[in-house]
Amino acid sequence: MPTVIPRLVLVPGLGLDGRSSSRLRRRVPADVVLLPGMGRSAPVPHVDVLAARLRGRLGAGPVVLVGHSQSCQVVAAAAVDPRVTGVVLLGPTTDPRLRALPRLAGWWVRTAVREPWWQVPLVLVQWLSTGPRAMRALWRVAAPDPIDARLRIVRVPVTVVRGTRDRLCRADWARQVAAAAPRGRVVELPGAAHMTVQTHPDDVAAVLRTALAEVSGPSGGNRADVVSP
Repeated sequence: MPTVIPRLVLVPGLGLDGRSSSRLRRRVPADVVLLPGMGRSAPVPHVDVLAARLRGRLGAGPVVLVGHSQSCQVVAAAAVDPRVTGVVLLGPTTDPRLRALPRLAGWWVRTAVREPWWQVPLVLVQWLSTGPRAMRALWRVAAPDPIDARLRIVRVPVTVVRGTRDRLCRADWARQVAAAAPRGRVVELPGAAHMTVQTHPDDVAAVLRTALAEVSGPSGGNRADVVSP
């Protein structure tokens, strides 16, 4: 019987759209699903409603779901779907320590100064397209959502990816998220900050290929390890 390789389905982060992953998708094919606050300016419903809309776009399956930043909450909520065979979370938010806006803003600045400046125009044009109203609404509904609690019932492999210079997804938070999943692990990308999907497409593509290979063959272990690509 031939091996079935799942499709990659990617959900952009807060305010971002398909342009954020264009360099990545030239290296590894993936479908992009845009949702309110994540590439669409429509009113933002509850995380469970967003997850239901995502599940409605999965097709026949099997799929590996990929979330970035704020969309990781939605991906975690949708990952109980039987068509989902693996999950990759790039810089998952929101660390409970950063739910207060002033504190979040401070750590966002600490991360932003570590990002390559060439990507600023690309990010801004996406934020303008999605719109500040939808972005604020997504943050309000997603920030308090307990991603680690949702991952406790996700039985497929979960890979949490963080850049070593990321202050929005700090190392201890990434470990906590991965440890919540029965089959979770952490991959750290040296020198990357939060926008890994844009700035480190080769490294992220390598992680995605590994995730695909894992669910196309024998399943892996059950502990949360910290590894490098």
